[in-house]
Amino acid sequence: MWDDAGAPVAVPEAKVRALLADLLVRPGAAVSADRLIDDLWGDRPPGNPANALQAKVSMLRRVLGRDRVVREAAGYRLVLDDSVSVDSETFASLVQRARTMDDPRARAAVLAEALGLWRGPAFADVADEEFARTAADRLDDRHLDVLEEHAEASLAAGDHLPPAGGLADLVARHPLRERLRVVHAKALYQAGRQGEALETLADLRKLLADELGVDPGPEAAALHEAILRQDASLAPAPPAAPEKPPAATNLPVSLTGLVGRGACLADVVRLLGATRLVTLVGPGGVGKTRLAVESARGAAGPDGAWLVELTALHGGVADLAQHIAAVLGVRDELPGTAGAWGPAADPAGRLADALRDRRILLVLDNCEHVVEEAAELVALLLAAAPGLRVLATSREPLAVDGETVYQVEPLGEDDAVRLFAERAAASAPGFSLDRDRDAVAEICRRLDGIPLALELAATRVRALGARELAARLGDRFRVVAAERRGAPARQRTLRAMIDWSWELLTPSERIVLRRLAVHRDGCDPAAAEAVCACGGVHATEVLGLVTRLVDRSLVVMAEGPDGPRYRLLESVAAYALERLDEAEELAATRDRHLRHYLALAETAEPLLRGPEQRAWLTRLDTEAANLRAALENTSASDAARMVTALTWWWLLRGRFHEARGALAEHAPGGLLHTAFALLTGDHTASAEPDGEGRAVWLYAYGLFHAGRPDASREANARAQELFTENGDRWGTAAALALSAMHAMNAGDLAAIADTGERAAALFRDLGDRWGELQTVLPLANLAEVRGDYAEAGRLQSEGLGIARDLGLRAEESERLSGLGRLALLAGDAERAHDLHERARRLAAEQGYRYSEVYALVGLALGARRSGDLDDAEARLLAIREGHESSPLGEHLMAAELGFVAELRGDADAALAHQREGLAIAVELAEPRSLALSLEGMAGVSALVGDASRAALLLGAADAARRAVGAPLPSAERGDVDRITASAAFALGDAAFAAAFEEGARLPVDEAARLAADQAVSRAAG
Repeated sequence: MWDDAGAPVAVPEAKVRALLADLLVRPGAAVSADRLIDDLWGDRPPGNPANALQAKVSMLRRVLGRDRVVREAAGYRLVLDDSVSVDSETFASLVQRARTMDDPRARAAVLAEALGLWRGPAFADVADEEFARTAADRLDDRHLDVLEEHAEASLAAGDHLPPAGGLADLVARHPLRERLRVVHAKALYQAGRQGEALETLADLRKLLADELGVDPGPEAAALHEAILRQDASLAPAPPAAPEKPPAATNLPVSLTGLVGRGACLADVVRLLGATRLVTLVGPGGVGKTRLAVESARGAAGPDGAWLVELTALHGGVADLAQHIAAVLGVRDELPGTAGAWGPAADPAGRLADALRDRRILLVLDNCEHVVEEAAELVALLLAAAPGLRVLATSREPLAVDGETVYQVEPLGEDDAVRLFAERAAASAPGFSLDRDRDAVAEICRRLDGIPLALELAATRVRALGARELAARLGDRFRVVAAERRGAPARQRTLRAMIDWSWELLTPSERIVLRRLAVHRDGCDPAAAEAVCACGGVHATEVLGLVTRLVDRSLVVMAEGPDGPRYRLLESVAAYALERLDEAEELAATRDRHLRHYLALAETAEPLLRGPEQRAWLTRLDTEAANLRAALENTSASDAARMVTALTWWWLLRGRFHEARGALAEHAPGGLLHTAFALLTGDHTASAEPDGEGRAVWLYAYGLFHAGRPDASREANARAQELFTENGDRWGTAAALALSAMHAMNAGDLAAIADTGERAAALFRDLGDRWGELQTVLPLANLAEVRGDYAEAGRLQSEGLGIARDLGLRAEESERLSGLGRLALLAGDAERAHDLHERARRLAAEQGYRYSEVYALVGLALGARRSGDLDDAEARLLAIREGHESSPLGEHLMAAELGFVAELRGDADAALAHQREGLAIAVELAEPRSLALSLEGMAGVSALVGDASRAALLLGAADAARRAVGAPLPSAERGDVDRITASAAFALGDAAFAAAFEEGARLPVDEAARLAADQAVSRAAG
């Protein structure tokens, strides 16, 4: 599958691709579920075939869209309408159209378009499957037919058709195809290889006789005779008549293709058809001239299109008019002759008169250094010559009435890579994009996608290679210094390209440009004023000068979250920094930059915990690069202030590693540094919980996530004391929220309700939505345990809304997984899979390992409950091998693996996994975890025929759950009901009930010992 841009669309898993193929071979028809299951799994169906098929259908719908795969009474049907293009249908349509054409050249062109749709064998993944074999064979036969037709049409059109290569390979693979042999023989003959042509026909005759017992048909026999006679009818067709000569023009012929500008070219040609003055603006080297030339070629008028290069021109309007007249061949008449303009006529007037009745497109290239003169002359000419159109290129608009300005942007990443790769391959024959793709992407990014810079850099690949070139771009003006011979002086090197623009600036514009260069990833107007206003430029002048630099295409203006932002392309910034250093202003400018962003961070810090939280998160996100830059150039005291102020932003955004690194460098050893060490995997880090209350709380938060609950509870209690002493309501809410998390892990439902609800109410009152979000998990978990799935869903959905509103991607992933769990409990396997998969993708994209594991576990749970035991086991084992989990997570995976093994009838494996889980549950001392392990061990007992022990363990598990007010809700009783049914069938209802009651009376620790003894005795036996 391919999208509208021609990029491949991944269809995950072989089974999902097979499902798509199965539906495609029966277009428009419904395929029964039984038929699909048989086609996909054959004689090895999964444990629950219907649910497994539904899971694959869900995965296909996520690729195609839900409306594309519909369920009907008769089965599943693939819906294909006019918005979807199926290559096989498009292929057939093009072939049918070609067969109606008399002109062989046109026929060959359409057939070539049809053949271009083939990207590999038909139904490649499943061509050998019974359901696809007939359709694949039919399509392959059609493909061969059209290959033959295309070869015949090409020969009839007089095109040279190489007899070796493609045709020879086809003959070797299909030696008995007579039509193919005939066209191959004709191509050999027309290439002057008469003997080989006769030889291939003789080989055909022998093969047909030996294998089929027949002679060649009349066409092959006639061709054999014609070759022997050297019949004139076999001579190549004459070439096509030349096209009508183009209109007069001086547009240069391009030696290389125009890469990545197809849409721009169409836009400019369209604009030239609708308006008379179009100005292409953009930074130096972006490709304005090349785009203008190609656009003019496609929009030339009856009197042609003419390129007028203004780079070397200096002077006034008269000089400009005389230069244009000379390019157009407009001559001055001698005085006294017919047609003389007379001595009073000025050059501009004479040019206007000459163009008055002509329908011509004038391309004025590089107007920036004569922009005022060009604007005056263009206005005059357009007023005098109604048939004139002007296409100008400039680094700033002409600013005259009727002008349409078209911004030529740098190339996007894919087009930039393609351009660089083409130019690098031309200059370095051994270059491989596949080998060096990452390095090339880095080069293209660092050079801002500017075509001239990319072409200059590509010439260095032969000497440096792409990887070394990428590594050396910090010194870009020396590395990318190779000259392009024959290019204008301003385009011969990267430095010359920017020098040209610099020389056109006023002194004040140069001051602002070089000072803007200390910013990273742009700045807002306030930062521009704070950093640029100093010696030589007043604060009130800065924005006006920045606007001039935007007009001159040296500064890029883009709308940010809070208004305009100004950014320099990376090469321009590097150049401007050199100029800043030359002016001996670098240190002072960086200090002003630091002062501005330190003040911003310290202003934001308290506001991140209240109703303005979202706005300040967004603002700090936008200034992330500037905040890092400020840290790189600061004193120890200012750096300590900065990292302390940024701590809360790092926490809310999940940038734990960045925080740990910055704190280690600028404020090592304290509570904040230790907290982030704990959050990034150093589970042994510790510090004394003394100091400011929020720092102590963050330390407790880190301990909790590092799996050290006792130390976390102690530190949290200390933080709560400090918050109470200082009357800190936010701190009190944070401590309560963390207490709710402790209560959740301990299975203390009453404490969850008390602390979680109080924390949520406080956070709501304070307007801290992040804080409110911290209470969602324990409160939703409480509702789920109590069987109140509607309330759990409400909390998870509200949490998802908060996470999305604040842009908290890790929290968004976790809330999606929470909703996925609820969908699983509701029996909606498709929705559960969809939610967990969305959560997994989001977490993986952002690098959030905990959230990814949470989603992966959900997918494994769904796979087991759908009957796909192989998928469930594979996912659980992959989690174990590739990710760290908390003790609670390890316990759940052990229990799940045990249930998978039990459902397969593998008692030994089930026992090993459940025994492992039981040991973890005993260590955790959490009643519901113990209950789950007892239920798992009951399943093992039932499997090996010990129904009495199974009933006893089920009774103990039920009592453990009820003791903490968390009896198993009906939606979660699948395993328990299954094991109960097995044991009750073996014992009889009365005996089962007696054993169940006996187990319910056992203390939970004694039941756990009993289960462990069973595991030991069976392992020993």
